[in-house]
Amino acid sequence: MKFLLSLSLLITLSHFGFSQKKPVGVFDGQTDIGSVLHSGATTYKAATQTYEISGSGTNIWAKQDEFHFVWKRIKGDFIVYVRANFVGKGVDPHRKIGWMARASLDAAAPHISAAVHGDGLTSLQFRRIAGGETEENRATITHADVIQLERRGNTFTMRAAKFGEPFQTREVAGVPLGEDLYVGLFISAHNKDVVEKATCEDIRISVPVSPDEKPGQMKLASRLELLDVTTGKRSTIHTAPNSIQAPNWTKDGKMLVYNGNGLIYSLNIASRQEKVLNTGDIKSNNNDHVLSFDGKMVGLSSQVSELGGSIIYTVPVGGGTPKQITPKGPSYLHGWSPDGKDLVFCGSRNNEYDVYKVPAGGGPEIRLTDTKGLDDGPEYTPDGKYIYFNSNRTGTMQIWRMKPDGSQQEAVTDGEFHDWFAHISPDGKWMVFLSFLKDEVTAGDHPAYKHVYLRMMPIAGGKPKVIAYIYGGQGTINTPSWSPDGKHVAFVSNTDVSVISPADIAGK
Repeated sequence: MKFLLSLSLLITLSHFGFSQKKPVGVFDGQTDIGSVLHSGATTYKAATQTYEISGSGTNIWAKQDEFHFVWKRIKGDFIVYVRANFVGKGVDPHRKIGWMARASLDAAAPHISAAVHGDGLTSLQFRRIAGGETEENRATITHADVIQLERRGNTFTMRAAKFGEPFQTREVAGVPLGEDLYVGLFISAHNKDVVEKATCEDIRISVPVSPDEKPGQMKLASRLELLDVTTGKRSTIHTAPNSIQAPNWTKDGKMLVYNGNGLIYSLNIASRQEKVLNTGDIKSNNNDHVLSFDGKMVGLSSQVSELGGSIIYTVPVGGGTPKQITPKGPSYLHGWSPDGKDLVFCGSRNNEYDVYKVPAGGGPEIRLTDTKGLDDGPEYTPDGKYIYFNSNRTGTMQIWRMKPDGSQQEAVTDGEFHDWFAHISPDGKWMVFLSFLKDEVTAGDHPAYKHVYLRMMPIAGGKPKVIAYIYGGQGTINTPSWSPDGKHVAFVSNTDVSVISPADIAGK
């Protein structure tokens, strides 16, 4: 009888250990922490890349915790992001969800969590040592539904927002949790008799570039994402172990065109099949490439050192022998006129970067801007009435616009951030652009591997809305990337390849 009981106990424990380590989407496993009365669970819907997490537990506070936890083992630095919302009104106003980094699965383990409570309280909560008291750094924002937690060494940063608004930040230094952590989503009901639920979407687990990496190196892996501009819902449709950049959407809506390792690629959105576009001997292509409005041609920017840097070429959208357009560099292509007759680009002539126009078949360049400072990213509106561009002539990088002849230059963003690369919707009513944080970059720089926003605002004017919170920057959305129906934009985010997962890709 004792042998049978021992065998039964062994089977039970083995089953518990297996279920604990069974992958759930991008996570390695899940478990209840502490002596919860009701077991929690996390389910994953691959088609929509959404998670539902449920759990009980009295609290995550004081000297020990009770909650449900779905986790991934991560060594070193990380950035984790989610859009999360409770299901239903709930029972206790102190129920909470969010991200947690934990030294172990013990109930009294050291941890740090970015938590949003049922009553809206948003805070960074942490226990420095095993069995120690829990401390807190509260944000002034309430009812955040966008939650991000970042680790840099022993410093942890919570970024939280109501979707559409910039992040509010709270930071705690000197929390020595160890190198190898359990990092994941948690839920606690704050009531031992209750099970609470939350839905979580747009989960991104990223490992940032090492602080020791030489600036300017672009060696991280890439996620190619589609963004619904109305809802902000994100879907990853392709990943790459290297840097791919600047997706353009083809006119038929079936393909995305982007660059990587000097080559130009096309990806069939339905089949997810990737192929190299034939660009002949031009194989040092960068992230400044544009499709013509009629969808028949691709304009390229490719490094040619002996000609002074990046040179502009055009090639049929199906591939072929490129035609050289600009005689010297640097020349970075950003826009094609709607009638197909002209290209607009950022060119450095006499050590000053300005916006230039050149015939699409080649010919004399026309300088459109001449104000001191960097003028970059020119792009025509679909009706051809304006060229939008970005300029740091005021000391802040802002979005500007002008007439196609260079007249009537005026700023259209207010300078809260450093704004780059305005892309105009097919109906001409909206623009999406990339915003860098002023405490991370200077006005004339747009580096990779930073915290950036995609923001959208009406062409007629108004307050910009954040539609994506991204770890990226250079190469994320350099060139036009609206879908032909105006419902989506495509962009690239970045991470170390070690956390790229098949579950990152929608539908897999």
